[in-house]
Amino acid sequence: MSTAADPRATCIIGAARHTWHPFDVGIASEPAPEPLDMWERTARDAADDAGTGDGGAILHALESIDVVYSQSWQYDDAVARLAERLGAAPRRRHYSGIGGSVPHVRATEAAKEIRAGNLDLALLTGAEALATVRRLKKAGERPQWSFKPAEKRPFPMDMDFDPSEISHSVFEAYLTFALFDNARRAHNGSGLDEHRATLGRVMAPMTEVAARSPHAWFPVARSATEIVTATADNRMVAYPYTKLMTAIMDVDMAASLVLASAEKADALGVPEQRRVYLRGWGYAEDPVHVAGHPELWRSPAMAAAAGAALAGAGIGADDIAHLDLYSCFASSVCFALDALGIGLDDARAGAVTQTGGLPYHGGPGSNYMTHSLAAMAETLRDDPGSYGVVSGVGMHMQKHAYGVWSTDPGAGVVADRAPYVADAESVGIVTSPEGDATVATYSVLHGRDGEPERALLVCDLPGGGRCYAVLDGGPDVLRAAEVDELVGRRVTLTPQDQLNVARLG
Repeated sequence: MSTAADPRATCIIGAARHTWHPFDVGIASEPAPEPLDMWERTARDAADDAGTGDGGAILHALESIDVVYSQSWQYDDAVARLAERLGAAPRRRHYSGIGGSVPHVRATEAAKEIRAGNLDLALLTGAEALATVRRLKKAGERPQWSFKPAEKRPFPMDMDFDPSEISHSVFEAYLTFALFDNARRAHNGSGLDEHRATLGRVMAPMTEVAARSPHAWFPVARSATEIVTATADNRMVAYPYTKLMTAIMDVDMAASLVLASAEKADALGVPEQRRVYLRGWGYAEDPVHVAGHPELWRSPAMAAAAGAALAGAGIGADDIAHLDLYSCFASSVCFALDALGIGLDDARAGAVTQTGGLPYHGGPGSNYMTHSLAAMAETLRDDPGSYGVVSGVGMHMQKHAYGVWSTDPGAGVVADRAPYVADAESVGIVTSPEGDATVATYSVLHGRDGEPERALLVCDLPGGGRCYAVLDGGPDVLRAAEVDELVGRRVTLTPQDQLNVARLG
């Protein structure tokens, strides 16, 4: 195919991933090293995966290295330390911020530089040893890893919180994604039990992929009923999400990709069957704040990013053979299926991951998409000429990245499209409203004992705008909210101790 490829087209020529398994999953285990060692190992494996017989020469020739932010350990200069290990001298160096869409954004930024003729050979890598960090913390220890910076660096939180989000503790992703999920359920007119059963049918096939994967943190196939049913071992976290529906970040795993221009792949002697081309991409943003989304049940930015990626590739949704949709929670998957126009009755809705999903494969910080890109490359090599779509979601359903990949390079190089940013359409958030309002969405949060602790509401106000509120009432009121629909119910709001308290009418 290389004779038909545009010389400046970007392709994955090498992909590798590795998991340092815990000792209780029935898989050969080994202690996780520090992230620098993890980057190096998978980078070398990815270079060897290109099939040229000289992976070292590929690494020495790297012109670009992107390292995805590691929450496990900070280095004084992560990219320089890795370059030194690999014997590389890249002129383009980037250490990323955080977010689930980051790896694909970094891959497409490298692709733009490749297309512009500014580079030909790039490495994207990321690793987390958060399970090891957690184990050490429980033992009263800390990692003693290399090249610690002289001064502690702030965590690169890439979003602002509205004062009302702070006072109402709207921080955790399991809460915010549950709010979106319940809004979508109510919009579709589904009953609460019916909806949870549907979510189980979406999530269960991911566990089957994870069970077959040597890389998955939890290689266990589970039924839809087991996933959505709250038990002592599978407590409700934030309705409708149980523990088995929640992304797991504390894992020990790394992944790397080597990207090249078609011209460079030819020069290196990369076999045609190893190449997976970037055929189209899109990136878009929804409003920063959850309550600011005009329609809480869908993502216009996600649809825009998906549409741009498909248009760049010159295909439609019906042409997609393989999916790896960002799966931190069920709402991110269902929103993505909606954005692509793929109904839950479509067979592809039961095959939304090549990797295993963030709750089952594990979601290593901001680096899951590097794993999903590696998994997609493997899938497409086994199904030449087919199209695969990967997606990423950053922050609280805000930042969306989509890519279309194929072993078929297509007729040309994809064109840039201006990012879609929806912040200008954001709904205003009112800090301390009083009086009548209507529930737009909600979730009930549970404690570690499984008991309901509080219900967080997003309410529509009569004069426009929205607010956050907590539902007034004890455990019986909270339990009822998981049986009877609250979306659309009238409430009366009263400001109280920096909170908005909502009482059902």
